[in-house]
Amino acid sequence: MTNFGFTLVQLRYFAAAAELGSMTAASRELMVSQSAVSTAVAQLEKELGVQLLLRRHARGLTLTAAGEEFHRELRNYLVHTAELAEVARTAGRALVGDLTIGCFSTLAPFELPRLLAACDEEHPGIRVSVVEDEHAVLKQALRNGRCELALMYGYDLEDDIDHVRVGVAAPYVLVAKGHRLGRRKRIKLRDLADEPMVLLDLPHSGQYFERIVQSAGFAPQIRHRTSGFETVRALVANGQGWSLLNQRPASNTTYDGSQVVALEISDHVDPLDVVLASMKGIRRTARAQAFIRSSIRIARERSGR
Repeated sequence: MTNFGFTLVQLRYFAAAAELGSMTAASRELMVSQSAVSTAVAQLEKELGVQLLLRRHARGLTLTAAGEEFHRELRNYLVHTAELAEVARTAGRALVGDLTIGCFSTLAPFELPRLLAACDEEHPGIRVSVVEDEHAVLKQALRNGRCELALMYGYDLEDDIDHVRVGVAAPYVLVAKGHRLGRRKRIKLRDLADEPMVLLDLPHSGQYFERIVQSAGFAPQIRHRTSGFETVRALVANGQGWSLLNQRPASNTTYDGSQVVALEISDHVDPLDVVLASMKGIRRTARAQAFIRSSIRIARERSGR
């Protein structure tokens, strides 16, 4: 077995230099001399027998191919060394430390508050920060280590992403109060085939809603496209068309004071899973595992199981 003589300090100094793109910036961040950072990185490269950084005068530092791969693996390693130290310091006590999670923008106001509240109640020492964005950005945030978990819909997840289901979101039809079908509880999508549609046009979400309509045997007549959830509701309330959504606000009143009605779909339409996603093959921190357990408990309580 090969024994390497590099130290944790060398690894931390290299990570800072790689992420900040400058020995000077890394030294400021770490509050050590620039020569200490440079020496640590040089010793690490010598020990590994490979160049990790390219030093370009006046242009900062650039990772080599080997450096990029090493840095990618190193981020996870450093997270767990910090957690290991935290375990030693807090043995027998509550979990503490930082946890960053991503959240799909339209899910955030419906799912995130109760999950954060449950985590606060059970593990008040965990400091959760949230990054809200759309599906593709959240997947990239998982891959580059910006987030450890991401609350999102369970579609279009590649093989390198693992996930745990924490909820289900069934689609429904939204019409204006006073719409000819507004007094019904359930309708067939074909009942709306001749009417214009307002589409929530976020990446993947727009295609998902269009596929639902097409599965009913007609193409949607899209009058308006918008990435705003509440904009969809307001447009529908003001007679600009009907829509499909997955998340149901507690109130039927839109931001402008108008009214909408939510109708169930009698056609067979598969619901979307709401999941907590993480990178496959990377051991989750104890904080992430605790957040997942809290989320699963909340999901079971909501479903009555």
